Formats: sequence, C-alpha cells, structure tokens
Amino acid sequence: MKLAIVLLACVSLVAAANFHKAHEVKIADKDFLYKQKFLFEIVYRVEDPLMFEEHIAEGKTFHFEESYYTHYDIYMKKFFEAYKMHSLLPKGEFFGQLVKSHAKQARGLFNFFYYAKDFETFKHNVAWARMHVNEGMFVYALTLAVIHREDFHGLMLPAIYEIFPQFFFNSKFVYEAEKFDYEMWTKMNMYEKEYMDVFFKGPHYDNMYHSDDYMYMKDWKMWQWWKLMGLGEHWYGEHKFILRENIYEFNQDTKWHQIMKDLKVWWMPVDYTRDLDIYNEESKLSYFTEDLGWNAYWYYLNMDYAFFLDGNTFGLKNDRRGELWLYTVHQLLSRYYMERLSHGYGMIPEFSWYHQIEMGYDPQLIYYNGIGYSYRKNYYELETYGNFEMLHKITGFMKRIHNIVDMGYYKTADGHMIDLRKPESVEFIGNMMQGNIDAMDKMFYQFWYMFAHMYFADADFHQMEVYPNVMLNFETMMRDPMYYMFYKSIVQVYFKFMHYLPKYTKEELMMPGVALKHVEVSDLVTYFDLVDFDATNLLNDKMVFHEGKFVWDKSLYARQMRLNHKPFSYTYTVESDKAEKVVVRAFIGPKFDEFGRVMSLHENRMNFMEVDEFYYELKAGSNVFTRKSNDFYWTVKDRTSYSELYYYVMMAFDGKYDFPLDMSEAHCGFPDRLVLPMGWKKGMPMQMFFMVMPYVAPATHEQFSTFDYTYSCGIGSGARYIDDMPFGYPFDREIDEYEFYVPNMYFKDVEIYHIDTMEPYYNYKGYSNYGHFDYTFFHDYYTKYFKM
Repeated sequence: MKLAIVLLACVSLVAAANFHKAHEVKIADKDFLYKQKFLFEIVYRVEDPLMFEEHIAEGKTFHFEESYYTHYDIYMKKFFEAYKMHSLLPKGEFFGQLVKSHAKQARGLFNFFYYAKDFETFKHNVAWARMHVNEGMFVYALTLAVIHREDFHGLMLPAIYEIFPQFFFNSKFVYEAEKFDYEMWTKMNMYEKEYMDVFFKGPHYDNMYHSDDYMYMKDWKMWQWWKLMGLGEHWYGEHKFILRENIYEFNQDTKWHQIMKDLKVWWMPVDYTRDLDIYNEESKLSYFTEDLGWNAYWYYLNMDYAFFLDGNTFGLKNDRRGELWLYTVHQLLSRYYMERLSHGYGMIPEFSWYHQIEMGYDPQLIYYNGIGYSYRKNYYELETYGNFEMLHKITGFMKRIHNIVDMGYYKTADGHMIDLRKPESVEFIGNMMQGNIDAMDKMFYQFWYMFAHMYFADADFHQMEVYPNVMLNFETMMRDPMYYMFYKSIVQVYFKFMHYLPKYTKEELMMPGVALKHVEVSDLVTYFDLVDFDATNLLNDKMVFHEGKFVWDKSLYARQMRLNHKPFSYTYTVESDKAEKVVVRAFIGPKFDEFGRVMSLHENRMNFMEVDEFYYELKAGSNVFTRKSNDFYWTVKDRTSYSELYYYVMMAFDGKYDFPLDMSEAHCGFPDRLVLPMGWKKGMPMQMFFMVMPYVAPATHEQFSTFDYTYSCGIGSGARYIDDMPFGYPFDREIDEYEFYVPNMYFKDVEIYHIDTMEPYYNYKGYSNYGHFDYTFFHDYYTKYFKM
C-alpha cells in the first residue's frame, strides 16, 4: 500500500513530497513493534475496564514529579491538583474538546504525555490514565501526543471511527453491536437459515419475486442497499473478504489470508441518518455529511493544528497554521457546495445569531454512557438559550474582527501595529478565526471559537457535566447542516480580508514563454460502493487470553454504502521556449448555479476546490504529460482496519512478518473517493481550471529532508508545501476578468456522470440469490466498470 501524506484544503502543503527521493520501505524493529502493540491494546474497547494484566501493572503509578519531564507547566500542576481534589471529569461523562473546563484538563493530561522524558514514563502515564481518566479525554490527549511527539514518527492509533464507533454510526447499530453474543447469534442464524430455505425455495417464491410487478420499498435510498438483496439489519457471518475500494491488493496478499484465517468476522448493514422526526431536505445529503472519511479528515486536521498548541514550540508556524486552517475551511465549504448542486440545492444559507436556523438536525447518535445526543428542531432561534453574556462575547468578537479588517490595521494591547493590507497578514486573521493560542491579544480572540460551539450546545462557561452535542467535538460537528452555515460566516472574514488586497495583474499571472495549450480530461464517473468499517470496539463479550497473550478472535464490521469515483486522469500539453521548473495547479468548480445560470468567474472563484498540485520540469518545446487521480499526494485510500493492523503487529512481534512503516494510510490524508461531487446520471456540467506557474523555492526548502513522508505527515516541519504562493492561488484574491486570462491558464468544461450501482437489483430476474449478500455481482461490476 502506498502512503500519501496530504491535506485536502491545502494541496500546496503536501505537493512538496514530489521533492523527496524514492525511499526504501523501512521495516519496524522490535522496539517499534513493542510501542505499537502497546498503543493498539491500550485503546481496545476503551470504554470498558482495562483487561491487559501487563498494562494494569504498568498503570499502578503516574509520574507527577517534575524530574520525569522535559518541561513542566501550570496546566500539568492544575491537572495534578484536580486529581488530588477528585475534580477531574469523571469516567463515563461526555467529553467535549470545545468545552472550556474539559479542554483545560485535557491540555494538562496531554502535556504529561508529550513532555515525558522517555517511553517508560509515557507508558506508565498512559496506562494509569486509561484506568482513571475520562475515556474521551484520554483518547483526545493520547491522539495528540502520538501525532506530535518527535520520537513517535511512524507509530499510529486506530482511526478515530474505530476507537469510538459511537460517534459515527446510528444508535440502532451501536445497540446491536453492544449486545452481540456469539452463541446467541449461532442459534439465531441456524433458525433463520431453516426459515429462509423454506421461504425462498417454496412454491410461492417464483410468483412473489419473479413476476413482472415492481417492488415497492418505503423510504428507499441508495444507502439502504440491503433491502434490494433481501437482507435485514442484523449480523451476518463473513467468510470471504472485507469490503473496501482497494480490496484486490489484500486478496493477493498471502500474509493477509494467513492472519485472517483464524479471525471470525461479522458485518451488519448500517444506514445514515433518517429524517424520522425532523423533516428537512438536508437529510438527502446525509451520505456525504456523515461520511466517516469526511468527518475524520476534519478531526485530524484539528489534531494536527490543535488550537492550544503554540506555533513556536510545535513548529506549527512553519506550516502557516492560521492561513492553512482558514483556507481548509474554505475548501471544505466549496466541496460541500458542489455536493449541494448535485441535488439541485443552492448556496449555503447565511448564518445569524438572531434569526431562525431553518434546518433542524437529529444526529441519532448515542454516547457510550447510554445518553443520546441532543437535537435541534426546525426553525430554531439561537438567542432563546438566554445566555446573553456568552452571546455578547461571541458577537462582540465578530464585530471587532470585521472592524479591524475594514480599517486595515490592528494595534495590539502592547502598542504593536499590524498592517492588515499585506498578503502575509492572512496568518493573523486565520489564528484569530480559529481562536488558537497564537492569536493576537489572547484575551480578546482566543476563546471566541470555543464559546461559539459551547453556545450551540447550551453549555455554560465553567460547566463540567455537559449534555452530548455534535458541535462540541470535531469528529461529529460536520454532520450538522448548521456547521456549514456557521463556518461560512468564518470564511466570509477571509473573503473580506482578500477583498482589500490588490487584484492580480496580467504581468503577475503570466509566465513568459510558457503556454498551456490543451488539457484532455478522461471521463468523470461517480458511483456508490460498499465498505466495511471496523466496529470491534463495541464488542462486550469476554476477552480471551492464552498464555498471557490476548486472543483477538472476533471482529464486527459496519457495512455501509458510500460515494466513490472511477479513477480519472488528465493529459497536459504545454509549450515552453526553454527548460523551466514549474508548479502545476488544478481546480474543479461549478459552472452553473442551481437555476442553471452561468456564474461569472468573479463571483464563482470562491467555489473552486483545488484538486492537485505538483512540481514538474519542462523541457524546451512541446511537453505532453499525464496526471492520474491515483497520483494525488493529498488523497488516501481506505485505511487498513484495526483488527488487521493488530494481527500484522503481533505476527511481526513474534518474528513471522516484516512490518513496514507504511502499513496504513496517513491520518492527515483526504479520502480519494470524495474528490468529485456525486453528479447526475445525464452528466452534471462542471469546469476545471489548470495553471502552470514558475517554481519558486520556499524559504524552508532546506527542510525537505527533515521528515520521511512514507510514514510521517511532517506536522510543523515547514516542508509540507511546494512553494511560497498563497493557498488557493490564483483564486485567493478577487478577479479582474480583463486581466486574468493568460496563456499559461486553461479552462476545461467537463461533466460528472453518476452510475446507479444497484440498478441491476431493481429486476429480480437478474438476481437469483435473494436473501443473501451478492459477492459475485460486486466483483463483476467493479471489474467491468471501475478497475483501471
């Protein structure tokens, strides 16, 4: 498997990987495997008591003494004091990353993990925290430590949706997984088989399912695929393979078959949020807004650039953290808008603290303590919360930030003057909008972002016990339609800042002697496919140990329909009068609005999403080269599941396997399958934009060798971007269409076609195995249409 190290929102950050030479795959040594084994076991069924005897022994002591750490600060002292006074957030309570009282304690715990002098200290602290600290706070602090510790490069935790499946799947699935019992399932499966044999093979079967009548299915959606196969929402034994987009890579791996032969696997169909009690049109987009990869991407971005990590200590300033975060939000909203257009919806609605929020939302999630998440009814008025003090702080910040952008300067509390008419000042704006620790005048700007999310959840300033709400955690907030409305108001500050910068002139945009003559784009085709997500952490059965070793003999998977696309490519034809080092950028954006009206580039530029960026060396004359979507360094395929990774590690630990450090895809990658919006069956008109520009080495060019991109995301290295151009160039500033078009640019009209994967099932004459999952059909269909 290939490890890509990328970020959707800022392709420029990761295109620097082009400068790295091909690396030999590094094999993990015994010390690495020991650490990796510890990390996988410590988060296994994290809401249950720790059952690994060796880790229980390690967790008997927590090193609170200052001598065990490279740095000891006030947050660590406060955490220790809270522990002594029994005022830590209790286990089993809801933890919110954006609840102020929770975040302060989490920061102290993270510091104990991050600043530990050696792995031995780290291990004892983590094992102790696993047994004594709130589960959500523990996973949050541990995730941050694993990502940011310099000596942890290559080590990983399971994906967040595997550690806490409760945050990603509806409560019906969670209940079924938690009550799963192997012996009971075996008996039920036997009874069901007898019943199905009678029902489907009886004399009435042909008349019922092979007539010319159509089958009526209430509330049919593509992602309720199991109904067309005659399946129910319960557990099925898996005896063939785990479904994913890169399944053929695993089917050809003899080691994979070897490790999976002793693992019993079950899967259950799982749906997205239904509009059962709260009806609104936004539920049609639930397959996208509740996509696991989509939500996990936002979660990990905010782990990589967590708001309380200062830019100097963690090197985040090297990555232009403020500009990156703000531009990422912009790109995510652009992608969401294109998905809205696929359904005929228009612009993202405007957000106001004083007007009704038209679209309600019921997440249908349940926290691991059994409490359901709060919901919002349609036409909800935010100001009715009554917490006017908090509301005034939030709205006061927004007024202040709009005012200073309009004025063009800001005078800090210590008298320092900041010019906001310089392009690089976008870093200050980004820091303020994220509310991170690098923001100017922290008293005014640091906590507004946290307070806004607390207000959405009706949480008070110093409240400790909070009702579960999706807006309080990064991994759940993108499920809510209000997220996109609120973050649109954040991006509008970005657009206002850019409004005051001078438009690019023809001379600035042009690359003399270089002309982009043509770009040929292959067919853009999307479809829905099936994938299995590891939900084993929901198991409640007895854990088995043999000779002191944990026997992982059962795994549960959620089988879900999700959006994907056929691999595509584009071929450039570039003419140059001399050899040149260049950077090539590619964008995709809408051509028409929801009413079919052509949008001018001036108003449409903010809807373009950057899909590719790479370094290339032109030769004198004509240059023809092809770029495949599989080559994008900012996307990743499906991650190797938790169950499989643990088996690989244990085999390597026992000397039966060479564990490569690029075993799983990077946590910071954007899902490759979500690059394109769904499109239409008849073809949805879109446009692509391509530009060739001179390569100008960034100031951190010499740092390209400071991290190995085959197993590291390079957070804080300053080496994740290809050049010093602003993110989103040349669409970052307003456009003068008389000056914009130059020979080194190229616009291409394209259409995105959507294929109905389940169409053959509408006629049951073509499917004789009704009541059973159809492996043959998916294999044949994929091979025929989508393998490239």
